[in-house]
Amino acid sequence: MIHFSAVPTETIESTGGRCMYAQVERLRASGPAVAVQLPEGVGAWSVSRGDVVRRLLTHPGVSRDLKKTVPSYQPGSVPWLSPWVDLDSMATTDGREHTRLRKLITPAFSPRRVEMLRPHIEADVAMLLDALAAHPGDEPVDLHQEFSYCVPTQVICDLFGIPDDQRPEVLRVFRAVARTDLTEEESIALYHDLEAAMHLLIGTKRRTPGEDLTSFLINAREEGEESLDEHELVSTLLLMIGGGSQTTINLLDHTIRELLVRPDQLALLKADPARWDDAIEESLRVHCPVMHLPMRWAAEDIDLGEGVVIRAGDAILICYGAHGRDPQVHDDPATFDIDREDKEHLAFGLGPHFCPGSRLARLEARIALPALFDRFPRLTLAVEPEDVPPGPTFIGNDIAALPVFLRHR
Repeated sequence: MIHFSAVPTETIESTGGRCMYAQVERLRASGPAVAVQLPEGVGAWSVSRGDVVRRLLTHPGVSRDLKKTVPSYQPGSVPWLSPWVDLDSMATTDGREHTRLRKLITPAFSPRRVEMLRPHIEADVAMLLDALAAHPGDEPVDLHQEFSYCVPTQVICDLFGIPDDQRPEVLRVFRAVARTDLTEEESIALYHDLEAAMHLLIGTKRRTPGEDLTSFLINAREEGEESLDEHELVSTLLLMIGGGSQTTINLLDHTIRELLVRPDQLALLKADPARWDDAIEESLRVHCPVMHLPMRWAAEDIDLGEGVVIRAGDAILICYGAHGRDPQVHDDPATFDIDREDKEHLAFGLGPHFCPGSRLARLEARIALPALFDRFPRLTLAVEPEDVPPGPTFIGNDIAALPVFLRHR
């Protein structure tokens, strides 16, 4: 168990969706940070005020490295946290180690390299739209399963050179990793399966390297620095494959749903297709794809005022999605409005840990969304908006299914 200095007053629920948004609003009203309980009895400070979120994301006394900040922690002792904290990647390190690991990754996501992926993404999207068009227009289709999920997973699997016969297992384990309703036994088994899938991929690429990011990472080395060791390589693949797919899945799902219930907004985009970037940024603001990313740790006592002091060693659960929905930051924050002047959000983080894959996520959305609505201009939801089911997690802002009618011309 991880020591926590306070007594939790509320349990973070794994129900997702509107219930998750409502809980974040309650916690925001309760103070600059609120002691909460997470699965397996883990205590943490929930932070959901926009100004406090920004402060702690760049605070020098807040660390991403659990093993150094809390030396008493035993890796594997909290199974559901293992995929998030028991790794050695740029997401779980600070300072020089973070810089070293990040330098090995960022060249693969430079503006030029990401733009080179455009034809590949366009081809994937066209293929998926052709497959969708084979469905009857007046029967429900799960657009999450048939489109939103497929676009980023196909791109990321191709990008990392995951062989066809390994893709089902890789996608299965990554689909489950953000779930926070698993039993302890299920969490242990999942972590073992995640590692096994990555070791199999690494072994395959060592025998038959290719022009893919897994092969690139196996050989990546900064001048004067060591290459990634085996655990760092597994950790980095887990971070990049998982982070490079689920975030974009959620972005596509939420943007599609908003535009289907806001035809006035969709009409603005059809009148001026150059404004799709506005729709994407507004979606990132109001429906941040990752709500809570476990976990940060206090390296020193931090006084937030209002009688709240985070003690050294305490876990901090920062709500990335809270900033964009904070009424102290945005007027009418729950309303999707592409004409909103200030669309500021923290969907990709802030500071040294800003997501290096943000350009790729935006490019995929910029290609996939207009192509979908151009191909199916009469697309409609097959259920009421409030009946679109969320995923069972407080980590991702997941949609479990998006039933639609394609309404062919």
